[in-house]
Amino acid sequence: MIFPGIVEQLLADSDPLAARGSHFPGRAKNVIFLFMTGGVSHIDTFDPKPALHRDVGKEIKADHPEIANRPGYERIFLKKPQWEFSSHGESGTEVSTLFPHVATCVDDIAMIRSMHTSHSNHYNATLGMHTGSFAFSRPSIGSWVSYGLGSENRNLPGFVVIAPKQTYAGTQVFSSDFLPAAHQGTLVVPGAEPVANVKPRVPSDRQRLELDALQAFNRLHKDKRQADAALSARMRSFETAFGMQMAVPDAFDFSKETKTTLGNYALQPGQTSGFGWQCLAARRLIERGVRFVELIDTGSSGNWDAHGDMMSHVGLAKNVDQPIAGLLKDLKQRGMLEETLVVWTTEFGRTPFNNKADAKGREHHPWAFTSWLAGAGVKPGVVYGATDEHGLHSVVDKVHVHDFHATILHLMGLDHERLTFRHAGRDYRLTDVEGNVVNGVLA
Repeated sequence: MIFPGIVEQLLADSDPLAARGSHFPGRAKNVIFLFMTGGVSHIDTFDPKPALHRDVGKEIKADHPEIANRPGYERIFLKKPQWEFSSHGESGTEVSTLFPHVATCVDDIAMIRSMHTSHSNHYNATLGMHTGSFAFSRPSIGSWVSYGLGSENRNLPGFVVIAPKQTYAGTQVFSSDFLPAAHQGTLVVPGAEPVANVKPRVPSDRQRLELDALQAFNRLHKDKRQADAALSARMRSFETAFGMQMAVPDAFDFSKETKTTLGNYALQPGQTSGFGWQCLAARRLIERGVRFVELIDTGSSGNWDAHGDMMSHVGLAKNVDQPIAGLLKDLKQRGMLEETLVVWTTEFGRTPFNNKADAKGREHHPWAFTSWLAGAGVKPGVVYGATDEHGLHSVVDKVHVHDFHATILHLMGLDHERLTFRHAGRDYRLTDVEGNVVNGVLA
């Protein structure tokens, strides 16, 4: 009996990065995954709630599940949004003043206002958004896409993560775990040398001779150990590293970009850091065939975890707003948005309440938050799903993280129920045993 996923696994073991056909024609060829770490407040950014202005100060009774585990003496009150919303574009999608640049792109965006997740801790929710597992290490979504489709450029990794610092759950957010090691995300840290030790120390012809000799010995070693699938991935990694010495410096050389393009990303000539640098690097990597690029917002201004003061959202939004809009417009102008899926998300939202109506901060809120999609195969200018009038719960067309993942894979031409890998006696998949494609956001 051939178990589901065995054929794909055998192919992956023989050449982990070989380009492979999708389950069905996918609208997207590449993904740029924008992760705002820390928990962005949905009710202050993309989910307007006039009722919170009307009912500010109203007490939430203790029978609400959000406060069931809080001390019985603690009283909870509704807190109003701190930024105004207005309609934008032909679609009329409402966005707050925190994101004036992204607001100009709403006609290309499918806004999902009914997201919810399975954990309220940063570590677990971040792990879940990346791997579909909220408790155990599992392969990242980028690794699953790389495993399912392979690479279009053998001189660059199929999965790249660009982040100044690690986020919650650390390297597990881009781990390949039990998938072939070639699908591990490659970390790029913005700076003068984004990928360390990539410059060759000997002439390329000599290095080629050395690598050929090394591979010959490695093949002899592997022939005696056919059961060790990791050996093929390690051998392939040497070839990828050799190719990266030529491809990486070119990919991160922005000197040929025009001043206008740099300005659209809020970049200065010669700048090698900032979220604008991450966004432009993502576009250049996608152009060169990298399958999945994740940008993690972990800049010098901290993250979106606004327990103490929601005003921290001002600087954080300013840091990413223009670069994200610049990325969307640049991709569209170049005709790349038709084949590139742009994903914007965070791990959970923030509470529409606190222990005082005028509290400066908000707490973790897994029951409702907003994510959005744009680009290949996405229905543009739509709002999907809804929370209740106070933004407490997702109530209309609820979208769980598993549904979100199933939809991303679908847009790449991958059936989330068929994209499996046999490990420890069972077939694993990104969505575990759950998930439904969100057809309402598909063009």
